[in-house]
Amino acid sequence: MRIEIINGPNLNLVGTREPGVYGSETFEEYLVKLRKKFPSVEFSYYQSNVEGELVNEIQHAAKKSDGIILNAGAYTHTSIAIADAVAAIQVPVIEVHISNIAAREDFRKHSYLSAKCAGTIFGFGMKGYELAISSLVNG
Repeated sequence: MRIEIINGPNLNLVGTREPGVYGSETFEEYLVKLRKKFPSVEFSYYQSNVEGELVNEIQHAAKKSDGIILNAGAYTHTSIAIADAVAAIQVPVIEVHISNIAAREDFRKHSYLSAKCAGTIFGFGMKGYELAISSLVNG
């Protein structure tokens, strides 16, 4: 199985950005653990701070992956373009957020992506990615 993880803006700073919210482990360090935990899964990883690049990568990943895990960061709450990209592809997309977006600022409580995704996981820290992978692997 091939799974692509796509992270949006500022997620390149996980590990140093607001450790109380996002933890102190970088995503690259966590990805090493995911690869060990799921040895039968071939992972690709992409991160961008640019909305159009994320749209392009979603479209590209749909051609080469069996599933996508998407943490669009702040674009979750603003980007109809990313939501349209998710709706336009045939592979399942699981929306993940490290923090509990329902317990944060009001603007973070609305997601343009959720209705287009196979499911949404938030509030479990980095473990949310593991839960999403398990969901894709186990159907």
